[in-house]
Amino acid sequence: MSSMMELLERCDDSQLLDLTNHYRQRLEAAIQEAVENVVFVLAYERYFSEQEYKQVIKRTKRGSRAAGSTLLLNLVTEKEPQVHKLIWKCFVKMHHLLPKLEELLKAMGEEGSDLIESFKAMKASLKISAHLKDVQQKHMETLRAQTETLRVNTILMNEKVKVFQLRDRYAELTIISTVRDRTLVEHELLARGRDHEEWREEHLGGEFEKIRTDQLFQNISASKSKSGSSSAVAGVAGIGKTTMVQKIVHDWATGKIFQQFQFVFSFKFRDLNMIKDRINLRELILDQYPYFGNMLQEVWKNPEGLLFIFDGLDEFKGRIDFADSRRDTEPKHQCPDPEWWCEVSDIVYSLIQHKLLPGCSVLVTTRPTALHLLEKAEISVRAEILGFVGEERKEYFTRYFEDQSVAAAVFKHVKENEILYTMSYNPSYCWILVLTLGPFFTQTHRDPQRVPKTITQLYCYFIYNILKNHGREIEKNLREVLLRVGQMAFTGVAEKKIVFTDEDLIKYNLQPSQFLSGFLMELLEREDSARSVVYTFPHLTIQEFVAALAQFLTVDRGDITTLLIEAHGMTDGRFEVFLRFVAGLSSPRTAWILEEFLGKFPHQTICRVIDWVKGEVKRRAGNTGSEADKRSLLNTLHYLFESQNPALAQQTLGSVETLSFSRLGLTPIDCAVLSHAIRLCDTIKHLDLASCRIQCEGLQRLGPALHKCQHLGLGDNDLGDSGVKLVSAALRNPDCKIQILGLDNVGLTDSGAEDLVSALSTNHSVTWLDLSGNKLGDSGVKPVSAALRNPDCKIQILKLQRVGLTDSGTEDLVSALSTNPSLTHLYQVDNSLTDRSVPTLRRLILNHPSLKQIW
Repeated sequence: MSSMMELLERCDDSQLLDLTNHYRQRLEAAIQEAVENVVFVLAYERYFSEQEYKQVIKRTKRGSRAAGSTLLLNLVTEKEPQVHKLIWKCFVKMHHLLPKLEELLKAMGEEGSDLIESFKAMKASLKISAHLKDVQQKHMETLRAQTETLRVNTILMNEKVKVFQLRDRYAELTIISTVRDRTLVEHELLARGRDHEEWREEHLGGEFEKIRTDQLFQNISASKSKSGSSSAVAGVAGIGKTTMVQKIVHDWATGKIFQQFQFVFSFKFRDLNMIKDRINLRELILDQYPYFGNMLQEVWKNPEGLLFIFDGLDEFKGRIDFADSRRDTEPKHQCPDPEWWCEVSDIVYSLIQHKLLPGCSVLVTTRPTALHLLEKAEISVRAEILGFVGEERKEYFTRYFEDQSVAAAVFKHVKENEILYTMSYNPSYCWILVLTLGPFFTQTHRDPQRVPKTITQLYCYFIYNILKNHGREIEKNLREVLLRVGQMAFTGVAEKKIVFTDEDLIKYNLQPSQFLSGFLMELLEREDSARSVVYTFPHLTIQEFVAALAQFLTVDRGDITTLLIEAHGMTDGRFEVFLRFVAGLSSPRTAWILEEFLGKFPHQTICRVIDWVKGEVKRRAGNTGSEADKRSLLNTLHYLFESQNPALAQQTLGSVETLSFSRLGLTPIDCAVLSHAIRLCDTIKHLDLASCRIQCEGLQRLGPALHKCQHLGLGDNDLGDSGVKLVSAALRNPDCKIQILGLDNVGLTDSGAEDLVSALSTNHSVTWLDLSGNKLGDSGVKPVSAALRNPDCKIQILKLQRVGLTDSGTEDLVSALSTNPSLTHLYQVDNSLTDRSVPTLRRLILNHPSLKQIW
């Protein structure tokens, strides 16, 4: 850390403050994991007063470590320069205690004098003329006014839109500094939600760091500042990309981040779609920010001070292919300067590739479905929004409801329901949850049995509220209008289309109305423009539910079975959620609430959907050879769950003895659905979940059903001691049927083995036990030996390969086995044994008549 100390010595007071402000966000993140220890050291060194120490501790306990870290840095920046420098030196001394802090300080030390020069260069670039300063101030004021509030759609008759202050409403999202490399072969939201928890556990704080938005353009090295930087942030529908952009613009306009940029210009690709003619960058900016007038020529002189943001690449209708070399060779595709008239796509391409205004920075957001367009682009930082993680989910509910008792009750219900809780990583899902569940917890007399538990039930209540609050104006033909909306929605699902135009509305004989606005959000409705309005459903899943509802209710549409077979056969997953909704609507207990406005659901359709689900489950249950087959079977189990039809589950799974999902990633929600299926059936003997990336949370959902299976394979899952404890609970169940138990490579340690062995001592069903690949050591194998001495122990085959067994532990194990008449096979190779153990094992072979094999 000597280079970092040298850097601090060279910094003057102003540069030191620049250093703190520039690395503020990363420094906060680095110290928040041990903020109590950091503030204690600062108080001990007398850099902080006792009162300041108590302030930080109080904020940490009442708020969070992040809040405590923020306060600590606020106090640091208020200190006298000499104290400020001493605190930085104290951070350097503490580097070995905090891995993130050590990494940050090392990177800063390597920059050394270049970092100081970068600050000087940045400050020089930020110096602008007085008349340009005026337009900058006007621009900041405009952007601040445009972004300071957050407009949230509601489904209430008297309050179409709810307006919040962004600072009060915005909940931090988790962003990782990479984009997950994955070919989507299933529904986009399910694919990302499926491995959301897995990626959080494996990579946050690991190879893929959680980053803040201000880190998207953090490298201001003097050697690189002239080349500019382009960043891309990916995220599924509703994950918060547009709100993140709004927060970035607002934070720049209020001077909180990106101070290296003189001007920030933000565009939505939805807006850009409306530009049909050739245009240049100058007109593009003046159309949205007319107050720049003739000042843009001055703005172009310092491209390093410019940030362009383009939101929603997946919605762009223009052709933009970074792998197309013609853009570099054909003049008609080139855009060499801001006055050059060309296609919008040429302007975007040229900015990202640093061919237009080289030195400027560009941020692009997109759904994963359009990521392939950026594969060949010159992107410096690629990041992905994971959405809400951990306490971030709770914060959303806390911020939404003014009555905190309601917020707590709603969140408690969501957290206790694995289906709804898994959905809540996505902000738009949270919006649907609070709108739909809120009334259940504000009513004086409510029926807890009616609170939605499946996603179909949730969306039925969501649509019910729209019909109740907006349906009066078209009461006579409400069902007909809803069917037309649903047909448009279905076409969109089939064609992967989420944005609709006036032409689409005309095609389906729809008129903009208060009723329609309950389903569709109007976009591009700007006071200073005569451009068309486009429409989108508030969330992709709402579009899918309305599409399912329309297909279910449509009379004389032919046999719905054909549609279901074709949709289930699509390999890209576009119909996965749609089909879950169709299956869910076949349950009278789920759809009953909609009958008040839509009438009875067709009995013939209900029967056909049930027959289709029945046929699919039977067809898929016996065919799990490939990953696609396993995925297809899992989807059919989701259909069963949504249908909430126990009799149907028993009929379809009544003859199934084996369920194998090995090497298929399962989320907690999948585990809950699987548990639901097993609990309803008594025939499933073999459950193979090896290498399914199940962690403790997923196993917790499976817990109530585990004891019913005879063959249970859980190997190669990161269960840990806490996860194995859940297996032990199943073994203690008096009705436990487990005979074969695979717990190889599950992260079990010697301390966790105690509880497992305790359970085995009371269990008389297990005859085959595999504990290979766990770090047990002699101390962990010892309780296993004790269990084998129990005369009631029925274990016949025991696998203890690669468990860290030594000669010493072997003696105790063999001693125990000598008294166990049941054992027939022992596997203990690849342990730390020497020739000393050979006589011991030979004695076991000679003295154990039932032992057939030993490896």
